[in-house]
Amino acid sequence: MRPFVRITLTVLAFTVAALALPLTLGAVTLNASFENRYAPRTDGIAPPPVRKAHDPAKPTAVVVVGNEGAVVSDALAPYEVLAASGAFNVYTVAPQARPVTLTGGLDLSPDLGFADLDRLLSSKAPDVVVVPALPDLGEPTTRPVTEWLKRQSSRGSLLMSVCNGSGVLASAGLLDGRKATAHWIRIGGFDDEFPAVDWIRGTRYVDDGNIVTTAGILSGIDGALRVTERFAGTEAARKAAEAVGWTRYSPGSSAPMTQNSFEAADTVVGFNTAFRWDKPMLGVLLTTGIRELELAAVFDTYGQSLAVETTAVGLDGTPIRSRHGLTFVPRGTPVPGDRLVVPGADAAASHAADRYSALSPVYLHTGPGFPFDAVLEDLVRTTDTATTRWTARTLEYRTGHLALDGEAWPWTITLRPFGLAVLGLLAAFGIRARYRMLRRRPSQSSARGPGPVSRTTR
Repeated sequence: MRPFVRITLTVLAFTVAALALPLTLGAVTLNASFENRYAPRTDGIAPPPVRKAHDPAKPTAVVVVGNEGAVVSDALAPYEVLAASGAFNVYTVAPQARPVTLTGGLDLSPDLGFADLDRLLSSKAPDVVVVPALPDLGEPTTRPVTEWLKRQSSRGSLLMSVCNGSGVLASAGLLDGRKATAHWIRIGGFDDEFPAVDWIRGTRYVDDGNIVTTAGILSGIDGALRVTERFAGTEAARKAAEAVGWTRYSPGSSAPMTQNSFEAADTVVGFNTAFRWDKPMLGVLLTTGIRELELAAVFDTYGQSLAVETTAVGLDGTPIRSRHGLTFVPRGTPVPGDRLVVPGADAAASHAADRYSALSPVYLHTGPGFPFDAVLEDLVRTTDTATTRWTARTLEYRTGHLALDGEAWPWTITLRPFGLAVLGLLAAFGIRARYRMLRRRPSQSSARGPGPVSRTTR
């Protein structure tokens, strides 16, 4: 073999050896990182939600979730805003009224199935339909939702999408020829996938008649306040903003927003998803009366970081009812060894987790402020500044008022792929040395020549 070819093949072999472990383990961890965000429960528990009173004098707003779940803040933030306004009957609906998993492992029992809603409204369309981002966008499993949305739109419902929920509307053909917006990470892809839509950047929401679309995640609050304005007036929207702690309300128009784009520091999410295989597990204690935004803050902030895993736990494992009447089902009780966090101002005031004092429960919402503030400040202590700033940008939430001081970068996690590459190279060198040793043995035997010949005397 020519020397040049031999050297090239050797370099190629060592390159493959260096990349094999990081790529293999990284791919496994990456896949698990995203699968865990919607991991469904397997125990078959399906408690019925608590039935709510219906006021026929009020408009009805519904938040629709798919059979495969939804992004937790996309669903719960608009729900709390609309419910806190007092101007609507507000429900969560799904194709079937069975528990669905929101991001982070929070199991919601929808108030109504599509057929139940039809019976409640005597086959009339709801006045408002909120569409969060669904994990199975573009898959056949979304068809029950997209077909239902087309029917509601044709019957006069105002549709409001949150974040990449605009992709759900676009896939149903409901945004063709319209202006719309979406999360900054996906809007470029939507430009290519749905060219009939006029995608607008740099705004928290786009109001295009009977369809309102919002940008990423917490922009859903601005969209819900805009919908409240349209149905109940500016004063009702202002009171709703105060009730949920949203200080960025912009009456009558979308608040200005700098369009996010990928930055060099965003590579942190790659390290977190591919090489943080020992993510800390947080048990999130669900307590009766908790605000929906307090729950969303915990499950979405830690979940969007892709550096921490969460599981919903309860005081006794039974379903709980939130401030505005939603039913959530924990997956058990606190487990020793997991960090226990307790969201909710009411839970902190009542020391709801004191029976688990041996686990050193962390009460997150002990002071004033928007529910996401305390969780972001806890995240920076749990992980690092780069991860926390990535998470805030993903949430479309400004953090200039927060003290996000912590370790600058996850250096230990960053070194892992390089350590794996070194292990791969050492293994390759070992195999090569062993191969060469085995090749030399026959050669050395031949070089010594034949042994002495014995002569037999006759």
